[in-house]
Amino acid sequence: MQLKLIVLVLFFGIGVILAQTEGTNYGAEITLKEKTKISDILADPESYLDQTVLVEGEILEVCPMMGCWMELKSDDGEGMIKVKVKDGEIVFPVEAKGSTALVEGKVYKIEMTQEKAIEHFEHVADEKGVEFDPATITGPMTIYQIKGLGAEIQ
Repeated sequence: MQLKLIVLVLFFGIGVILAQTEGTNYGAEITLKEKTKISDILADPESYLDQTVLVEGEILEVCPMMGCWMELKSDDGEGMIKVKVKDGEIVFPVEAKGSTALVEGKVYKIEMTQEKAIEHFEHVADEKGVEFDPATITGPMTIYQIKGLGAEIQ
């Protein structure tokens, strides 16, 4: 009887350890092996434009409305990059905030007039439930994001 109990406890413990080391997958299977630093993309985004990359970072924020985006902290702690997916195609859980994500996706840019930038950031602020001051947008702008294809969240 004691041996069965010990074996049962060992299997349960191994299961808990495996559950902690394996992540949950979202979207397509990750195929790339080599990671690109988020800081490298942020330093020279044009050189990564339209390239499929594999990035890893702490999840700073997740879209609380539809789970259609998440913000990943840069490896140097100096910035972040947004991973956006088509609404409903992949849904990132809000509870993932603070976890580590491994994401494969394509780098793209969005060029906006001042008016479109204000609309964009008002929408993002509304999703996050925070205040936004339109005076902070002083002209046209370009932002770079990753179109998420697949992700693993630890």
